[in-house]
Amino acid sequence: MSTPGTEAPVRTRIAPSPTGDPHVGTAYAALFNLAFARRNGGEFILRVEDTDRTRYVEGSEQQVFDTLRWLGFSWDQGPDVGGPAAPYRQSERLPIYREVAERLLAEGHAYECWCSSERLTQMRERQQKLKIPTGYDRLCYGKTREERAELPGFTEVPVLRMLVPDDARITFSDLIRGEITPPQPDDQVILKADGFPTYHLAVVVDDNAMGVTHVIRGEEWISSTAKHLLLYRWLGWAEPQYAHMPLLRNADRSKISKRKNPAARLKWFQEEGYLPEALVNFLALMGYSMPDGKEIFTFDEVVESFDFARVNPVGPVFDIDKLNWLNGHYLRALDDDAFLRAAEPFLPGGLTGEDIRGLVVPLRERTKKLSELAEQLDWLAAETVEIQPADLAKHGLPAADARTALEAFAKNLEQLDPFEQAQITATLDRVVAELGLNRRRSFMTARLALVGKPVSPPLDDTMAALGAQRTVQRLRQASAAIEG
Repeated sequence: MSTPGTEAPVRTRIAPSPTGDPHVGTAYAALFNLAFARRNGGEFILRVEDTDRTRYVEGSEQQVFDTLRWLGFSWDQGPDVGGPAAPYRQSERLPIYREVAERLLAEGHAYECWCSSERLTQMRERQQKLKIPTGYDRLCYGKTREERAELPGFTEVPVLRMLVPDDARITFSDLIRGEITPPQPDDQVILKADGFPTYHLAVVVDDNAMGVTHVIRGEEWISSTAKHLLLYRWLGWAEPQYAHMPLLRNADRSKISKRKNPAARLKWFQEEGYLPEALVNFLALMGYSMPDGKEIFTFDEVVESFDFARVNPVGPVFDIDKLNWLNGHYLRALDDDAFLRAAEPFLPGGLTGEDIRGLVVPLRERTKKLSELAEQLDWLAAETVEIQPADLAKHGLPAADARTALEAFAKNLEQLDPFEQAQITATLDRVVAELGLNRRRSFMTARLALVGKPVSPPLDDTMAALGAQRTVQRLRQASAAIEG
């Protein structure tokens, strides 16, 4: 499938910054860029925007690679896979940006600015106080270095700014939102004093050099698009098509951020035990609707149906309850062995799934995320558990019968050798029958004694996992507590 009006092969990209834990928005953007590229038989590029050296975090780049691959995403060009437009780290492309910046300066589309940060702060504060639009006031424009040095707020090393025409009203056609006219841009800095480009210069230079045909990014970049299109036109380069995706938002409609919401961290989903296919499904739902309206679907199905007309421009609310529901569905779809493999990193005490297969597998039906397994199995690692008399009255046997049942269970179970599931089950059933007590309530009493709560895996599996000594010990401790 080809895109009307597009002669070059479709090529999309994401360009994360290695400034800490990867943001979930990186995965969200990658999903739609990759889906569109695959739908059109094109290429998907990963580029690292590491020009902000003050915020650079060692190891962050590798986290981006690892988490995106965990989601099942792959790229055709990038720092770790190479490609015809290498290098793919912006810090390794500085001479390219410098050459373009000097061309813009020579052709009158840029100028040097020597204003100090203190002077710029004062300027913005004055503009805000006067309630006029903020933006650079062009104090340096048209001046030589010597002329500017005679004025206040001078700094030795200049930056380079775009010279934006006063009538630069740019309109572009967005593939999701239709015709858009962003606000009049100001004289944006394009080359910093340290020789590194700003985002606005680097993104245009790199997208052109890498043959990017479609820029699919968050709606927060709409206001910057006019600056980028000006640079394309000044440089005589072919302009890409733009599609601005809706932002992921908190329940209060604010933009989701790592400072306010732990779910903004992409690794948080791994830490909490979400399956990658569930997260991909969820992120796709945040901005896209399937033609048949279904809510559970694969990435390949997104690719097969992809159409920008199905993207909702309204910012979706990041609904964790919906994600939990989806993840529960995907967990239940796993077979026993796959569930045990997924569960193993979340089990207490270094146990393996095979060690407690009989405990873990039954929990699949009520587990929404794998981190819940630690809470559901916390009794297994605990030295002792406490039972509440109110729980016994509500779920188990009355106090006198509870003491009788617990002591009888303990006496008979400590004689078992081997202490295995089949023998445990037979012993429990025999004791209940001999005592003439309600089986369900008797078992619940034992469950409360062993795990401290009315929900656990099957009682015989629970006892087998605890072992004979701890099982008998907890039954007798509970009996003594009831007597007290």
